[in-house]
Amino acid sequence: MVTPGDSPLLDSLLQANPLLKRVATNPQYELQIIYTQINRDAQNRPTFIPHTYHLNPRQYFNPASLVKLPVVALSLEKLNDLHNPRVTRRTIMATGTAYRCQTPVPFAAPADSDRTATVGNYIKRMLLVSDNLAYNRLYEFLGQRPLNERLAQLGYPNARITRRFAPCDTAANRHTNPISFHTPQGDTLYKQPAQYNPTAYRSPLGRVLKGRAYQAGSRVIPEPYDFTTANHLPLPDITAFLQSILFPESVPAPQRPHLTPSDYAFLRRYLHATPHESSFHPYTPARYFDAYKKYLYYGRNPDLPRQSSLRIYNIVGMSHGFLADVAYFADSLHQSEFFLSAMLYVNRDGILNDGAYEYETIGQPFLAQLGRQLQHYEAQRPRRYRPALAAFFAPEPIR
Repeated sequence: MVTPGDSPLLDSLLQANPLLKRVATNPQYELQIIYTQINRDAQNRPTFIPHTYHLNPRQYFNPASLVKLPVVALSLEKLNDLHNPRVTRRTIMATGTAYRCQTPVPFAAPADSDRTATVGNYIKRMLLVSDNLAYNRLYEFLGQRPLNERLAQLGYPNARITRRFAPCDTAANRHTNPISFHTPQGDTLYKQPAQYNPTAYRSPLGRVLKGRAYQAGSRVIPEPYDFTTANHLPLPDITAFLQSILFPESVPAPQRPHLTPSDYAFLRRYLHATPHESSFHPYTPARYFDAYKKYLYYGRNPDLPRQSSLRIYNIVGMSHGFLADVAYFADSLHQSEFFLSAMLYVNRDGILNDGAYEYETIGQPFLAQLGRQLQHYEAQRPRRYRPALAAFFAPEPIR
């Protein structure tokens, strides 16, 4: 069903594929899509043309790990704003405790640099396999209030990143840990005290209830699950944030984090790299297959061969039946590029926290087919000027 504001182009592409049509026309999946065409001029300057489907700013979806992208970028920005050349993304970081529900990461000399606690390694873990413990460490480094105030300054006043990915209550998430950075010999380079946000954040949507019941331990509570104080990140916001990282010159300077060229290159490297090609030692085991977090185009199929001419720069989210992928596609074979963001809700029984979600049977196959459909369309879409994508396929000796 087409709603006011839906793109006729996007609707026709969805209607043309039976799998896509089946999900797109069923309201239970709460599908939202942003497809952004990119047209280049003779100087290779991009223009962005968004097409949307069922985009609804009043409809809550749980962003899950999508919040990791702002957290990694703002962590690099915070390092830059310290103006301490000895504290970088490679500096050893220690995390203490000062309140309930906090866990420590004591100082440890770098016996294995890939496993050492550093901002850079935490970012790699978050972007390569969506590691939740790494996210918690950087959420704590930023602090709840400074993190959300900075998001508002950058043009995202409705964003709320207020929770660790841990069973901490709302009050505990307002308290964040003391942090310190050290030389390999243990000398302290920077110390940050524990932080506290005195003002509780709530959803800009008001009270947010979802489902008909939720599971707590072995019990099913016959009441909707309350997301009112949960993380909130609208699909247009995270789409715009990814664009600001990949195309910083396309957004006004006040809406860009304070990042260096090295920071941008580092983020781009790990936004597209697969666990294996990253050469990041912890992710060499076979269970970290190439399609581990490339839902659009690959689903999560470990057996699909990877297309060497296609790079997907993306961030994903999967929690409570919500499934999302926000991505930029660069195709060197067909000289095409586009952004694609999509989220849907796959929780047929309406019970939250029971683990019974249709990720593998409906959600991931839909996202894979959606990415393929758009990539096929873009490969054939007429363009006056083909994009020069060398910057997105250049060698990246970045660590």
